[in-house]
Amino acid sequence: MKLEEAIKQTKFKNEHHKLLLNVIYAAGVIHAQQTRFFKVYDISPQQYNVLRILRGQQPNPASVGLVQERMLDQMSNASRLIEKLKLKGLLTRRECKQDRRQVDIVISEKGLSLLEAIDKEFGGFENNLANLSVEESKTLNELLDKLTEKLN
Repeated sequence: MKLEEAIKQTKFKNEHHKLLLNVIYAAGVIHAQQTRFFKVYDISPQQYNVLRILRGQQPNPASVGLVQERMLDQMSNASRLIEKLKLKGLLTRRECKQDRRQVDIVISEKGLSLLEAIDKEFGGFENNLANLSVEESKTLNELLDKLTEKLN
């Protein structure tokens, strides 16, 4: 559905205003689809992001700070997400040997197995973007990088 149809608005202040609304709308649509996809696995998109970060960190442990700085959603509460994943047995937390104030976080075998299962199905989710060609995807990635570069 086009932005105009979704928000029942045909006039915008200018193209930049429409772009801003379009990016927000598209992000919301994608987030809603992600939430439905990950619900089957009993995790949220943010929890998935934490698990991916930890898998990428392997075999080294990660700190809460490292997870927080690498999160796609910078507003996420990494400590809360980590605690929820720990309760599900998807990661372990232990005191850091070098600094007792810090906690080492490591993905568990159960967490790795879950990511493996998700990886097998995730391609189907990414197919939702197949209406864009590879070249269009590359162009959109470059434009979004240019946009966020100035905002960060």
